[in-house]
Amino acid sequence: MRWAAVVVAAGRGARFGRPKQFLELAGLPMVGWSIRRFAGMPEIEELIVATEPECLEQMCALVSRLAPDRAAHVVRGGRSRQGSVYEGLMAVSPQIEAVLVHDGARPLVGASDVRAGMREVREGRAALLAAPVVDTIKVVEAQSRRVETTLDRRTLWAAQTPQFAMAAELRGAHERARREGIAVTDDASLLERAGIEVVIVPATSENFKVTLPADIVRATVILSEATLRERSEAKWSAVEG
Repeated sequence: MRWAAVVVAAGRGARFGRPKQFLELAGLPMVGWSIRRFAGMPEIEELIVATEPECLEQMCALVSRLAPDRAAHVVRGGRSRQGSVYEGLMAVSPQIEAVLVHDGARPLVGASDVRAGMREVREGRAALLAAPVVDTIKVVEAQSRRVETTLDRRTLWAAQTPQFAMAAELRGAHERARREGIAVTDDASLLERAGIEVVIVPATSENFKVTLPADIVRATVILSEATLRERSEAKWSAVEG
């Protein structure tokens, strides 16, 4: 199938005092790691990045630098994540058959996990990366904070991105949500509501969302180590060649 990647990078970064998608991690803006990842996958033909209006010029420059050989578009994001995804989907070319949606605040996603998710997609079937929940989860009454019940964590998975679907089905799910005034926090929820089967693809590597300042340090260490490892492997390959 012909694939497009939609990267959502339209947050204002309230916890960081500036748009966090441009915070530097190991030599690249955070969103740059996702752009570089998808630009390096030949099966992804098209790349769409949704960002804040004031960041359009800066994002265009970053995309041009990291994905010079890829059909790429930068679009104005919406007022919410859901709105930004919708704007990204509207920019996907008609010939694209399937699409993945990824949060630009998850800079560590691996290509092997992305490909595993892509393999699951077909008409009537979508997928998302996820990790099993390791903590015990309590359902709590909001006002009193009284525990109402304890969930069985064996059936619980924490949703991640990318989330993968046929382009027409995901676009239709978003359009229906706009008509009906439905607001959700991930695309899989809209697909579920539309009657699309959604399956979990277990994430095999670090793919956490950079949410707190401490996450920046953690992500920087991991990306720096990965970069050094890649350079070392490339050096040895050149020597052996």
